[in-house]
Amino acid sequence: MMASMACFTVNDTLLKATGGAVPLFQLLFLRGLLATGLIALLAWSRGALRFDIARGDWGIIALRSMSEVGAAYFFVTALLNMPLANITAILQILPLTVTLGSALLFREAIGWRRMTAIIIGFCGMLLIVRPGPEGFTLWSLYALIAVLCVTARDLSTRRLSSDVPSLLVTLSASVAVLLAAGGASLSSAWVPVENDLGLLISASSFFIVGGYFFSVQVMRAGDVAFIAPFRYTGLIWALILGWIVFGEWPEFLTLLGAVVIVATGLFTLYRESRLIHR
Repeated sequence: MMASMACFTVNDTLLKATGGAVPLFQLLFLRGLLATGLIALLAWSRGALRFDIARGDWGIIALRSMSEVGAAYFFVTALLNMPLANITAILQILPLTVTLGSALLFREAIGWRRMTAIIIGFCGMLLIVRPGPEGFTLWSLYALIAVLCVTARDLSTRRLSSDVPSLLVTLSASVAVLLAAGGASLSSAWVPVENDLGLLISASSFFIVGGYFFSVQVMRAGDVAFIAPFRYTGLIWALILGWIVFGEWPEFLTLLGAVVIVATGLFTLYRESRLIHR
């Protein structure tokens, strides 16, 4: 899980390092072209290219893929315009939004302890985005919309049958982002990709596939309740890479908000694991 988080954060760093020199949809298409090819090869090598699954599962995969498209657009847009650690810290609220979404949509029971943790976690998120004329920006809103999209993606994933190959689901989402970005990129002129930008995009494709590969492996072999907290190591990577590569260091309130979110997220995961093992 730590390797997966490291790969995803390095991917984010490489995309941010392009500095907007390549139009957004062209960037997503080029990265998606390489990543989709690598994921397809990985899925084929593991026998995951199976299409004999239930129609209901295909509908869920379609919903999940659309959520992935939205998440890619809003996340990468925010990533190119705000500090790496800030957007990574906002994403750490996902365990809380998924828990709340499960209660609202699937009627899963939430005790007062987890609900309190969720409320406190959202307060931590407010410390990061600081909704006011000085602290809040459009890119903070984009990051929050990306969180909603990823929450929808993860909630739909929970409804998939257990016999649907994980890599097939990942490949479907990658193809959806590729097609959506390719179509949208036709609305504006493409720009030439210099060698250094090409290397950044190629490397980001490699690392995002690595992130998917390690996450699939750990979900198949690990105890989810045990490995889930290690997702938060992505924030450590974001702090280190943001400081070294971009010279960014979050403000005190941002760090405080991140600590609050991580603490409440860990508590929520702990409570869920207790309920599962009862």
